[in-house]
Amino acid sequence: MELFEKEINKNQPLAVRMRPASLDEYAGQEHILGKGKLLRRAIEADRISSLIVFGPPGVGKTSLAWCIAKITKANYIAINATISNVEELRRVIAQGRHNKKHGEKTILFIDEIHRFNKAQQDVLLPDVEEGNVILIGATVHNPYFYLAAPLTSRSMVFELKALSEESIISLLNAAINDKERGLGEYKIKTDKKALAFLAKASEGDARRALGALEVGILTTAQKNGVINFDLEAASESIQKKPVIYDRDEDGHYDTASAFIKSMRGSDPDAAIYWMAKMLYAGEDPRFIARRICICASEDVGNADPLALVLATSALQAVEFVGMPEARIPLAQAVTYIASAPKSNAAYLAVDKAYQDIENNRVQEVPDHLKDASYKSAEKLGRGKEYKYAHDFEGHFVEQDYMRIKAKYYEPTENGYEAKIKQRLDNIKKEKDLL
Repeated sequence: MELFEKEINKNQPLAVRMRPASLDEYAGQEHILGKGKLLRRAIEADRISSLIVFGPPGVGKTSLAWCIAKITKANYIAINATISNVEELRRVIAQGRHNKKHGEKTILFIDEIHRFNKAQQDVLLPDVEEGNVILIGATVHNPYFYLAAPLTSRSMVFELKALSEESIISLLNAAINDKERGLGEYKIKTDKKALAFLAKASEGDARRALGALEVGILTTAQKNGVINFDLEAASESIQKKPVIYDRDEDGHYDTASAFIKSMRGSDPDAAIYWMAKMLYAGEDPRFIARRICICASEDVGNADPLALVLATSALQAVEFVGMPEARIPLAQAVTYIASAPKSNAAYLAVDKAYQDIENNRVQEVPDHLKDASYKSAEKLGRGKEYKYAHDFEGHFVEQDYMRIKAKYYEPTENGYEAKIKQRLDNIKKEKDLL
């Protein structure tokens, strides 16, 4: 348990010292804390009775509780559900009742609240309803799956998102320049690339980024009284190797190109390597998944129709699972597609059809293929003499499906497409005999 501290303790980690004292200092979460947004209005009006926030580590869950306590001038008590118990809960709630009698509010912040069992959660309910404590619970999990319904139904529930690289860079700069709470007492020369690297490598986790910054600056030797925090120092402080992969420059496009061409060229080892490089450098896994889906159709196509099924499943898995585990279904899809037989016949077919439509007169739909589902269709000759393929032997019947014949799809002999080619050849032979 910790009571709200009034003084800055320089022995605390930088991430703790840099906790925001106002919503204007709070980084990110504009979707709920932007001007006029619900949570901001509730905080500024001091109308929060119970709040549950969830999201990945280091996005500001604890900082938000701290900030609310500062703004509302409430007593602040924090416990962690992993090491707490019912006895401690009753003790801190009793403190909240005592404070209320003296006209003071108490914010009870419970980190990892999903770790509490139902009985522990039930202990909170009466005092939350009575306003003896203002509960702020934090969890990395969806509270609707992990917390008891009576608790979530009595709480405002908000999701916090991973911080953008821009938000983290802003936090790092603030910490470097802040003389009271941050590292402003030191003479620091920072490389923009070093801060950008920390922001990218921390993957939206501000605590990790600030921790790495503090370690890097405090362990880098001074030269002429100046600490030079460069890319090398940044990579050592966060223990991650920098990879040249600028998202808007050659590193990004060249690596993505090598990745796609390796899958097309049936080299699963090279494809996995380039994918791993992109993920390591912080590429959005959805970008990679989309490239896999395109390759599955453009370069594998009907030579192995399962390729697209696996690719789209990997895309869904990325959305559902998230990183770092999402790399596994991505790897499965990449190795399958790289190893699959190849055909670009479907891709060439649609391109040829596009060219015909663009360069030639657009064909009218033949009358017998037009929609005949409405009452007056027959009077207009719609659908007349249409032959239903399933009424004929082999579920095939010869009739015109285009006014002007054209050949677009030319299947190859590769993989499953060889069977498609054989079937279409057999149909052609039947047509020639008619």
